[in-house]
Amino acid sequence: MKINSYVLFLSVVAALGGFLFGFDTAVISGAERQIQEVWALSDWSHGMAVAIALYGTVIGALFGGIPADRYGRKSSLIGIGILYFVSALGSALAPEVYSFMVFRFIGGIGVGASSVVAPMYISEISPAKNRGQLVALFQFNLVFGILVAYLSNYLIGLSIAVESWRWMLGVEAIPALIYTLLVLKVPLSPRWLIAKRDDFENAERILKRTDPEGVTEAIRLALEEKKLNKLTVSFSALFHTKYLRITLLAIFIAMFNQLSGINAIIYFAPRIFEMAGISAESALLSTVGIGAVNMVATMLGLFLIDRIGRKKLMYAGSLGYIVSLVLIAYSFSGGQISSSYLPIFVFMFIASHAIGQGAVIWVFISEIFPNEIRAYGQSIGSFTHWILAALIANVFPFFANQFGPVVIFGFFALMMVLQLLWVQFKMPETKGRSLEEIQQDFSKEHA
Repeated sequence: MKINSYVLFLSVVAALGGFLFGFDTAVISGAERQIQEVWALSDWSHGMAVAIALYGTVIGALFGGIPADRYGRKSSLIGIGILYFVSALGSALAPEVYSFMVFRFIGGIGVGASSVVAPMYISEISPAKNRGQLVALFQFNLVFGILVAYLSNYLIGLSIAVESWRWMLGVEAIPALIYTLLVLKVPLSPRWLIAKRDDFENAERILKRTDPEGVTEAIRLALEEKKLNKLTVSFSALFHTKYLRITLLAIFIAMFNQLSGINAIIYFAPRIFEMAGISAESALLSTVGIGAVNMVATMLGLFLIDRIGRKKLMYAGSLGYIVSLVLIAYSFSGGQISSSYLPIFVFMFIASHAIGQGAVIWVFISEIFPNEIRAYGQSIGSFTHWILAALIANVFPFFANQFGPVVIFGFFALMMVLQLLWVQFKMPETKGRSLEEIQQDFSKEHA
């Protein structure tokens, strides 16, 4: 399916927010030990300095939809780029830990808001036939940003001996500035112009460039949707009976994303490998494999999402989750399977995530809500994702020590059985449907 080159450019620019998202999240891993030494931080202060960005992410996800709704997707993307830029420079130049945490918190807000606004903008400018691939560019860039951050940390660590951590964090200012300048060149979202400004003329002009085949139908259906939608737009509208099913779909896909244990494995992979008796050196090497597998499987998910659909990817991912998590739990149980196979089982898990939930979540949430409340819907989905990410990352070490890895990974496997049932009985297929057609389908079901 050939992609309009103009739409591809706009999508790549918006998806660079995902690159900064991944880079900002991962770059701290190379700096955190030096930061603890430089400021002689206690374990508690050190943990807070590292985790503070995650708390900012929760805030950014919860409230990121408000400026996107009021001032537009483009203005919000520019603001996100500025947040990343300020955070990078401020963190690198911070004279003490408290200002450092403030700037890292600002970067976290950018990450959370980016997970709301970037997929939403791409969804609203994309033709139905390519929307899955284009929105999934956000996830691809996220994974790519993580890899580049690891590589950047490695190269800076080799070449700069004194306070290399400042350079590790500060280098993010370069892509943040480039991203902000590029966003200035993208148009306003046509769906936002219709829903919030009643500007059908400019929306049609933009759609003629981004979706020339579907522009007439998109305008007609958007006009019908606007006439039918009489609700006052706010967060509370998400829980009106008209939209409750859609809201629950966003909440559940985000909830299951984290109940797979993905962030427990991403954040604590070396610890998990060492718990299985693998040497520290081999454990670190295995985490490099996680990054490589994640990248390759994400590319495969990107290729397939508009060809076979969202549900089939979720089926494949759910089954892969269940098998790999059961094998991970069994490898810790002292069974016949040697713990030396654990990295392979973890790679299976990462591949299952990347091709399933990783490829689908941001696409699915960005396309199921109607134009009027999409910003708030994207926020509730992203907030659910990030608050559970924070909670699971916080409690995983305690529960792993209290109950052991067999119980923990067995629990994650059980959750993925529930996800498989949810996909089978509750999740609709949205492949190849315009945003307005998807909303009409939901409206007919509600009627």
